This record gives sequence, C-alpha cells and structure tokens, in this order.
Amino acid sequence: MSGDGRDWTTFGRVDANGTVYVKTAAGERPVGSWQAGTPEEGLALFARRFADLVTEVELLANRLSSGKADAAHSVATIRRLRNELSTAHVVGDLDMLAGRLDELSVIAQKKSEEAKVAREAAKAAAVERKQQLVAEAEQLATESTQWKVAGDRLKEIVEEWKTIHGVDRKTDGELWKRYAAARDAFARRRGTHFASLDAGRKEVQTVKEKLVAEAESLSSSDDWGPTASRLKQLMADWKAAGRASKEAEQRLWERFRGAQDAFFSRRSEVFNARDAEQQEHLTAKRALLAEAEALDVDADPKAAQQKLRDIQSRWHEIGRVPRDAVSGLERRLRTVDEKVRAAMDTAWRRTPIEQNPLLVQMREQVAEAEERLERAKAAGDARRIKQAEESLEGKRRFLELAEHTG
Repeated sequence: MSGDGRDWTTFGRVDANGTVYVKTAAGERPVGSWQAGTPEEGLALFARRFADLVTEVELLANRLSSGKADAAHSVATIRRLRNELSTAHVVGDLDMLAGRLDELSVIAQKKSEEAKVAREAAKAAAVERKQQLVAEAEQLATESTQWKVAGDRLKEIVEEWKTIHGVDRKTDGELWKRYAAARDAFARRRGTHFASLDAGRKEVQTVKEKLVAEAESLSSSDDWGPTASRLKQLMADWKAAGRASKEAEQRLWERFRGAQDAFFSRRSEVFNARDAEQQEHLTAKRALLAEAEALDVDADPKAAQQKLRDIQSRWHEIGRVPRDAVSGLERRLRTVDEKVRAAMDTAWRRTPIEQNPLLVQMREQVAEAEERLERAKAAGDARRIKQAEESLEGKRRFLELAEHTG
C-alpha cells in the first residue's frame, strides 16, 4: 500500500479556516488544523502520517505471514490500530485501511488460536515428559542396584528437566517434589547398601587377617606335606571369604601370597636338593647293581656270596633313590641274591658229609659239650652237670639230624 504510488491527499481537504478534513464512506470528519502554510502542504503532512500508519500495518502483516510475530500480541495491536482509525489525525483511504486491518484481524485471530493449541499441546507434552522422568526416577529409587549408573541417570534427569518449559508452576512444583523425594530415597538406599558393604568388608578383612597370620606362621615350617595341604586349604578359604576394601585386600593379599611363596620356595629348594642327592644315589646303586650282576656265581658260589654281602652292605649305606626307581633296582638285586643262594645250596648238597664245614663245626661243638660234662662231674657240681647234659643232648640231636639230612 505504501509503495503503490497512490496520492493519499485526495482523501482530504483544508477549508478556509485551516481545518483539515478526511473523507470516508461515512462522510467527512476533521482530523486537525493547518495554519503554517498552503493547504497542499497541510494535506501532504497528514497524508505522510497516514502513509506511516500504512507502513506499520504492512510490517505487521509481513511478520504475521512469516511467523515471526506473536499472534496474540498482533491481535491486540490490530485491535488497537482498528479502534484508533476513527480518531486518527491522518488523511488517506481510512476505509481501505480499516478493511485491511479487519483481514489481518481474522488472520491474527486464527494464528493466535493455532498458537494457543500448540502451546497447550506443548504444555501437555512437557507435563507428560516430566511425569515420565519422575516415574523413571521413582523406579530407580526403589529398584536399581546399579548405583553409579542410576546416580548418573538421576543427574541427567535434572539437566533434561531444566530444558523442559511450558509447565504451569503448580504442576511443575508437584512433579519436582516427587522427583526430589525419589532422589533422596535412592540416596538413602544407596547409603544403606554401601554401609552394609563396608561392614561386610570389615568382617572379610578380619577373616583374611587371621588367614594371613596362619599362613605367615606356616611359612617357616619344614613339615612339607601337611603344611602344603594346609596352605592350599587356606587359599580355598581366602577365595570363599569374599573381598575386603580395595586397599586392605591388596595389602593382605601381598602378605598372604608372600607367606605362601616363602614356604613353597623353601620346599622347592629342599626337594631339588633331595632330588639331586637321590639322583647321585641312583647312579651309585646302578654301579653296585652292575657289579653284582657281573659276579661269576657258578665258578665260586662262596666268593660270590661274600662279594654280594659286601655289595649289599654298601647298598644300604648309600641312601634313598627316586621312588619310581626303587622297585626296579630292588628286584634286580634280589634276583642276584636268589641266584647266589641257589648256587650255594647246590654247592652244599654236592659237598661230602665228612667235608661239610657245618657238620665239622657241629661235631666240634658236641666234643666241647662232652668235655664240659666231664669237668662238671669231676667237680661234683650237680647243677652244672645237669646243664651240661641238657646242652650235650641238644647238640647231639642237631648233629644227628644234620648227618641224616646230608
């Protein structure tokens, strides 16, 4: 309207008294007085005022069209401008401008209604979202045991809450009270949980301190088997006890593990030394066994027997060998011994009775017994005579049996 080149002065006049009139469909009405110059200058001034008013209306229309204007505020502005037209001190097409304002009033009213609906929808959505956040907070407060995750989520809810607008103060206050109550309930439940954990960890710490003390007392033990079994049981008890606080757990574990390492390191050193010694014994016994198995038993059973007895004597002086080698070595030595015994038995049976060393020895013992009896009789000692007779009788019986067997 302001840029269509129209001459707004045609909608007015100035009378002889300097009164300025504007022409409308309803007739003329005075809008001011002009005394400072020609009538044309006066009309031009009042026309410019009208042009400014037209420009204001068009700017309002553009803002409504672009969506930048607040619709409710625009309705009030249009109403004000429309009402002021009847008394406006301007010269121009007031009927046209009134029609334009009426059109804009309809548009603004519609946009205002739409904005109201949108605001109500946004408010409902905001209320619903805050209700959802409150419900989530209440669920976390009563159910969650993921303490860090839940705590972080409650903080995130607060940050999101700050970004949600459009909720009336009463509703927002009521919802915030519910959220704050849920957050406090969660904090209390979490505090109770960790207080219980602390108490439990202290109990675990007491148990593990006892385990450590026993392990350290066993670390210097030389009773290898029972001590190793007990340390293994202590390890099982350690795992079953649970965990103390991080600092205490690490400190106690270092002591516990150190005690076990000290014992098993010493045991390994002793066992390694023992194993080395037993390997030396094994080498020595294998050498004796080779010597025993090399004996020429058939050529001279008696000499072989004597050499074997010497070997056996040295064998027992050597000491222990590895357990897995014992049975094999003993079996091979026993085989040599049995071979020597068999050879000696065969040699015994082949020896003539009169040359049998045992029989010779037994005859000598009988002769000695006869001499003791004679001395006892000569002495007239009845007790000695009885003892000598009993001894002589026994020796004669054994000699007789030996001679019969031979």
